[in-house]
Amino acid sequence: MSVPDSPDSQAVRSRAAALAVLSAGTLMIILDGTIVNVALPSIQHDLGFSQANLAWVVNAYLIAFAGLLLLSGRLGDLLGRRRVLVTGLAAFTAASFLCGIADSAGLLIAARFVQGAAGAMVSAVALGMVLALYPDPHGRARAMGIYSFTQSAGGVLGLLAGGILTQAINWHWIFFVNLPIGLAAALLSLRLLPDDRPSRTGHDQADRTAGTGTGTARGGLRGTDAPGAVLVTAALMLGVYTIVKTTDRGWTSAPTAGFGAASLALLAAFLVRQARAAQPLMPLRIFRSRIVAGANAVQVLVVAGGFGFQFMTSLYLQHVLGYDPLEIGLSLAPTGVAIGVMSLVLSARLGARFGQRAVLLPSLVLFAGAFLLLARTPSGGPGSHASYVADILPPILLMGVAFGLVMPSLLTLGMAEAGPADSGLVSGVFNTAQQIGGALGLATLASIAGTRTEHRLAAGRTATTALADGYHLAFVVAAGLLTAAAVLAGVLLRTPAGQAPAGQSPTGTADPDELGVSSSRGSRPAPGPAGRKARV
Repeated sequence: MSVPDSPDSQAVRSRAAALAVLSAGTLMIILDGTIVNVALPSIQHDLGFSQANLAWVVNAYLIAFAGLLLLSGRLGDLLGRRRVLVTGLAAFTAASFLCGIADSAGLLIAARFVQGAAGAMVSAVALGMVLALYPDPHGRARAMGIYSFTQSAGGVLGLLAGGILTQAINWHWIFFVNLPIGLAAALLSLRLLPDDRPSRTGHDQADRTAGTGTGTARGGLRGTDAPGAVLVTAALMLGVYTIVKTTDRGWTSAPTAGFGAASLALLAAFLVRQARAAQPLMPLRIFRSRIVAGANAVQVLVVAGGFGFQFMTSLYLQHVLGYDPLEIGLSLAPTGVAIGVMSLVLSARLGARFGQRAVLLPSLVLFAGAFLLLARTPSGGPGSHASYVADILPPILLMGVAFGLVMPSLLTLGMAEAGPADSGLVSGVFNTAQQIGGALGLATLASIAGTRTEHRLAAGRTATTALADGYHLAFVVAAGLLTAAAVLAGVLLRTPAGQAPAGQSPTGTADPDELGVSSSRGSRPAPGPAGRKARV
């Protein structure tokens, strides 16, 4: 005779299904950010892109994505995160179809811009929805591990999938593959995720009592800070545009200085507006928490150094060791496996046992050490023989181990004090810091590598050796950025005296029931839905 499921068991399965849908939607966005890189030569050949314009296949997506993250997160708080998520998934799927059928460079670039805008809508609210699903610290740590796995491993999987699809079929299918995923994620989101649209009644007084400062804006777009939205979107888009164009113009050129100054002026005007507005788009009080502000600052450095790994390592494997796109994807696949093991299996348990900061600091040191190992790989010159098992595999496995521990810890710390009314905004801030750090890091590392290569060529080195020297220097600089992140984390992410670290119980062990794992004690009522913040 079958025993009916308890309400607790049903709640656990319901939350797990909702988390799976959010992770699938996020994975689609992350995959699309890297899968295109492998197909760029084929796209250039078929659509007649010039070398200069080809970069806009990537830049159009990046500028829209980074520029709209903050606004999208706040709209999720005002209109309902599920509504923004489903709209973003639908728009992303439609834009993917347009990318797949594109027969001209202009159509592809326009569709990629829409993809970036839609991807920002999904990414900005998904993290906040994970927080709402798992209000308890230990369940949240587990969910952060799963969510960060989709972010971290998605880039590696994109390289592998891009190589397979481009070589086995054609480049159009790197976009068509999004259609069934996007449609399924949108429909399942409507079915599995709660309708979290804020009501127009009862919130004003509650917000004033709680001191959130959101006022009537929670009832919809009424009271939305439109000037602030225009200022921050323009500032971020112009800033990212300035960064990505440094590869062509250099860091000291007049256009770079001019556009950079304009971006900073817009950002300053936005901050002044937020300090004075009655209904600010981004209440500055969210940065009063040293932990939240520190986690975002640390993340900028981590992403600046760490996200250059895929780009620079792929170039090294291609131009120095002669790997083709499929071989590059297969070579980097162990990184995704290591990230999965760390983020899905160990990160939550280690965080619950020792606290997120205690996990983060040694992981950052390990991350930096992996880059130093990459800097010692063979240069590909005469008499230089690179072995994948001996020279490439060890550092990329260490990368996976480190990244799989760093990102869940940073996610947990960065979102630790986000309340229900601001989780979309804090999620948007966190994702924006990630994108700005990635754009800055990639532009800086590429510039450093290119300059070193030019100097080596001028000194009479062979092209392969000169390229290898450039990549090696970039790896050393990335290690320096991660070391700086470790120092910053050690200073800013200290736990206040008498307060338990994030994700760590008073006994120093995780609660199996809160992680969704059955225990011999039987079932217990599910944790309360709100009011419990992750302790830092």
